[in-house]
Amino acid sequence: MSAYSFSRIVPVLALLALASCATPPSQINNVCAVFDQRDGFVGNWRTAAEQTERKYGVPVPVLMATVRKESGFKGNAQPPRATLLGFIPWKRPSSAYGYSQALDGTWAQYRAESGNFAARRSSFADAIDFIGWYHAKSADSLGIDRTDTYNLYLAYYSGWTAYKRGDWRSNTGIQRYARETDEMARNYAAQLQTCTQ
Repeated sequence: MSAYSFSRIVPVLALLALASCATPPSQINNVCAVFDQRDGFVGNWRTAAEQTERKYGVPVPVLMATVRKESGFKGNAQPPRATLLGFIPWKRPSSAYGYSQALDGTWAQYRAESGNFAARRSSFADAIDFIGWYHAKSADSLGIDRTDTYNLYLAYYSGWTAYKRGDWRSNTGIQRYARETDEMARNYAAQLQTCTQ
């Protein structure tokens, strides 16, 4: 292959890599399928999730169920914009962004405390590490077991202060989200037993 041909192929490969990162997996309710679809030169999601589990002690199914509920595995996910007068696009309700839907302030805290100053919310490896960090802090500061998906998700969605106040007790919507996340973690845990390495 000539140098000219190679120089034309490299940009195409780079674009394909970016496109595969931007497109969420198609079978998001099966963790084995998610991992199979993201096992390549653009980054291995299973490896990133397992490294996060070892680092923070939060099980892979809990981590992956959190990503599933927060963003549906979309790296560029954001809350929908509000509208002005019913049709003019307006501000977003929060700064949540990326796989983890981390807010600007919490993401800045994570980067400072973890030392991962180059972390990006659109990077799966960084986002899953953020979720592990957040759940571990919830466990340490609020006394939640690292396998308790329901309460970890309540704290994740509500924030540490609101969780501690018990704001979620009067919010049936948040409780439903937490139950769904817990159920997804249980399903993922069962599926992981059948995944091929």
